Amino acid sequence: MTRIRQLSPRLANQIAAGEVVERPASVVKELLENSLDAGARKIDIDIEQGGVKTIRVRDDGGGIDEDDMPLALCRHATSKISELDDLEAVATLGFRGEALASMASVSRLTITSNTRDSGAGWQAQAEGQEMVAAVLPAAHQRGTTVEVRDLFFNTPARRKFLRSEKTEFQRIDEMLKKLALSRFDVAFHWRHNQRTVQQLREAQTQQEQERRVATLCGPAFMQQAFFVDVAHAGLRLWGWLAQPAFSRSQADLQYFYVNGRAIRDKLVTHAIRLAFQDVLHHSRHPAYVLYFEIDPAAVDVNVHPTKHEVRFRESRAVHDFVFRSLARVLAELRPEDAAPVAALPVPAAPAISYQNAIPLAQQAQDHAVQRAVAEPRTLLASLYTPSPVSAARLDAAATAAAQAEIPPLGYALAQLKGIYILAENAQGLVLVDMHAAHERITYERLKAAYEDHSIARQPLLVPQGVAVSEREADCAEEHRALFEQLGLVVDRVGPESLLIRQVPVLLAAGNSEQLLRDVLSDLQQHGSSARLRESVNEVLATMACHGAVRANRRLTIPEMNALLRDMEITERSGQCNHGRPTWVQVSLAELDKWFLRGQ
Repeated sequence: MTRIRQLSPRLANQIAAGEVVERPASVVKELLENSLDAGARKIDIDIEQGGVKTIRVRDDGGGIDEDDMPLALCRHATSKISELDDLEAVATLGFRGEALASMASVSRLTITSNTRDSGAGWQAQAEGQEMVAAVLPAAHQRGTTVEVRDLFFNTPARRKFLRSEKTEFQRIDEMLKKLALSRFDVAFHWRHNQRTVQQLREAQTQQEQERRVATLCGPAFMQQAFFVDVAHAGLRLWGWLAQPAFSRSQADLQYFYVNGRAIRDKLVTHAIRLAFQDVLHHSRHPAYVLYFEIDPAAVDVNVHPTKHEVRFRESRAVHDFVFRSLARVLAELRPEDAAPVAALPVPAAPAISYQNAIPLAQQAQDHAVQRAVAEPRTLLASLYTPSPVSAARLDAAATAAAQAEIPPLGYALAQLKGIYILAENAQGLVLVDMHAAHERITYERLKAAYEDHSIARQPLLVPQGVAVSEREADCAEEHRALFEQLGLVVDRVGPESLLIRQVPVLLAAGNSEQLLRDVLSDLQQHGSSARLRESVNEVLATMACHGAVRANRRLTIPEMNALLRDMEITERSGQCNHGRPTWVQVSLAELDKWFLRGQ
């Protein structure tokens, strides 16, 4: 091997550029982070040819002193940290002090700045090689402008790896969106090839912030999103979370910030995914714009060269806080919070007002309300046995109906093909998948009863014998205590024979033998007792499916109304146990569009 030698500053800068300057988007990221750290309240970004020809970032921040201008282009020169203690509680976006030096090594860079509100500023240039930048006077208002031209002009091999102009700008545009979402107090204006792409004003109020989120993430996201703000023990999580019905086929609308820094963290992603597991189909991804605030000393942002990843000192506590906060708000969603919208293609039509339409409240008072209030409680028994809590809430729902208040899911009109319930509410038409909705109701009740160790059991008049494999019989014998917690009393009466003596009251009308076989299948799949404890909800979901009302079951109007009322008071009732929607709303305006009314 050759002798050890020290790298030249130029080569060291270009190696560092490989980490810092991956492509034009990473240049934009570093420059904007410097502007934000400098206290900028307005930032203008000009891009030409996807950032390969020119990237120009101008801000109104604090500026750079004349004496500091040469240092700004040196490696490991920074104003943001000075000692180890600073590194352990970094509160700025950038701090390594190598971004400008790395950019200068692979481009033609010019930096112009002024720290004063009047008078001339200063300018320094560097061009792809080690040099002492000459500082010259230059006209400039308070703030800083950095211009990066001819990116990778002296490293043609790296330039060949860049994509098309359109693709490179799309990456820049996505990077700018991330940063614009992180700082509502800053105005952003970015252009590509002299054409304005986005012009965002400061957003101080929640309404203004939601307008910015809608601009950057799409109005459909904001229409289906709800605001979250949870704080506990020095941790705070706030932002916007889309309804589960607004899930995505890709994880392309997920923005998560830790103390204002956009990050991709497996711990956080897992916590969010876990919060959605009961309401999201396994092939879909949630959409969110969330901000996590924590003591800077409790998070290490220096674990990755591009600072996309972080390490939490108390990772378990952070995971639990994010998971429990989001799981709670998802559980508390009710139909009245945000109605799922039917995504059906319709021709465009102007909005129509119905001044002479009969108010639904009056219709409800005339007929539907009386039916809902007068229906005997025993009608519910044909669907399921309500718990005492549900009965109390139904009384409240009946009282509200008596006062002619229209419930969120309205009143049942009819049943379609033995599968869907059609109901009328204040907004228009509601369609409900009755099996999916009842499955969710049963599942939530089983979960609550299991957690309270109070799943009610009902003895079978005639115990049912079931022939199984020896392995299944062993499994049933091994997990007998768990079976009883689940509301099943099963005895082994032979090497390959089981006897079902009791079943959960909620599932008494179901197929007991098939229920037992499916539960045994789940238990064998999950294996160890530790894994099994973590997967009890999956077992309960399997059981709930057996207790749900089946398709082609004809329901009376009072039975349908009873189901609608229980949906309104059940957690996560907008989705079935597999993450599919249980109901959709079709507004009167949408119905008008289908029939071209008003055109």
